[in-house]
Amino acid sequence: MNNRFYAPEAKDINLRVRLPEDEATHLTKVLRLEIGSRIHVFDGQGHEFRGKLVRTDHTGTFVDTFEPIEPAPESPVSIILAQALLKGRKFDQVIRDATMLGVSAIQPLITSYTDVPKSTIKRNSTQERWRRISVSSAKQSGRAVVPTIESPISIEQHLAQKPSGSRLMLIEPDAQTSYKRLDSLSTDIVPSQAIITIGPEGGWSNNELAAARKEAWELLTLGSRTLRADAAPVAAIAVFLFLWGDL
Repeated sequence: MNNRFYAPEAKDINLRVRLPEDEATHLTKVLRLEIGSRIHVFDGQGHEFRGKLVRTDHTGTFVDTFEPIEPAPESPVSIILAQALLKGRKFDQVIRDATMLGVSAIQPLITSYTDVPKSTIKRNSTQERWRRISVSSAKQSGRAVVPTIESPISIEQHLAQKPSGSRLMLIEPDAQTSYKRLDSLSTDIVPSQAIITIGPEGGWSNNELAAARKEAWELLTLGSRTLRADAAPVAAIAVFLFLWGDL
């Protein structure tokens, strides 16, 4: 398998691009590749190229691009995962899996039952760690696109948005409100964009469910089982991709 590296500057052939510091460290300190080594580089926006390592010194690690590569196909539906923040490092795994499954963006949410310290939410290092996790998952899964990781917003801000496409919200099967089973979407027209909103460990509050209905979000359940908050995104995205012909 070819070594793949994230290089935001790799937009075309016949360019000399500088690898980001963490990518350069992996190339030189972990893989110990030598000058002249052939590698793949991708820009995170859908472009990938064959390249050759040409220099690594105190000024940086540089690669010359010389041939385009057809990247792995992206999903025909642009999926935005809006996921409530989770305790510990569970959100890291959500980002890793969602990137692997092909989402285009991830929107962290602060909800009534979010059990994450505000200091952690506001920390720049947290956002940077999420970005690195997404890059790593894109590299491993063969994607040339790195999803955008948005800054956390409140569930109220999120629900009030009215972008084009499907606006879907997963709820627990015992929620005291009306909903549809996810497989009911099998007869719907495949959307060009979909926002999938998933709650925290404690689920949604009654006020949040009422707000979702008021803003005309489509409330869905995966079925009769209650899934862990960090497992629900994987299951939901996989089912949606199947329904939309991408699995």
